Amino acid sequence: MTMEFSGRTAIITGASGTIGSATARTLLDGGARVCLADQTGSSEAAALAATHAGQVIEIEADVTDSASIRTLASRVEAEFGRIDILVNVAGITSHGAAAQLAEAEWDRVIDINLKGTFLCCQAVIPAMRRQGYGRIINIGSLLGKNGGNARPWMDRTEQERSGNIAYGISKAGVHALTIYLARELAADGITVNAVAPGPVASAMTAALPDRLKQMIPVGRMGTGADVARAIAFLAAEEASFITGEILDVNGGMWGD
Repeated sequence: MTMEFSGRTAIITGASGTIGSATARTLLDGGARVCLADQTGSSEAAALAATHAGQVIEIEADVTDSASIRTLASRVEAEFGRIDILVNVAGITSHGAAAQLAEAEWDRVIDINLKGTFLCCQAVIPAMRRQGYGRIINIGSLLGKNGGNARPWMDRTEQERSGNIAYGISKAGVHALTIYLARELAADGITVNAVAPGPVASAMTAALPDRLKQMIPVGRMGTGADVARAIAFLAAEEASFITGEILDVNGGMWGD
């Protein structure tokens, strides 16, 4: 199913990653104009810009820097005339049990995953309010629902490799932010939802223990395209009555 996005403009942060690039391709296929935002450029972004002339711009931005993100939003509005869709993909993973986690690592993960998501949402709200229309889709996580793989009773040595206290809490914060903004912005014609992926095959998950991979009921890791299709649905006109939803895309690992 291809969603229709002709005339719509989307910003995708973390656009060079597995989920970000898959989302960009999906929205472009639906006719959207897309801003690929990341800290650095990538060959994937360059290829998309080359094959979708006039539909794509690349902007380097730091999601933890409010001035950088405001500049990003202003440039997109100046270039394309509007901002209809924001997809907050930018994020980092983190491993380690609570007792050993360094304070600096906690700050780094919270700054990028939670503060960064908030700053990006904040930056696009004025444009979306002026239009009376907007779609914000945040990337949460299964680990924001299950507490971050805290299970040392199974294998204490594995806990050091699969515990995710900072990451899990940052994504739980993203879920709460999503629900809050959904209510605050509903009267402005803006929906706010999140997709909560389970394990997605990428460089970020390559080191996951086999035991975790074997827990996926459908028998495989997720793909960027699996997540991108869910994002596209929430960004489409067909989802106009859905807001404040945390949509699980996890192969059956968790159900609300």
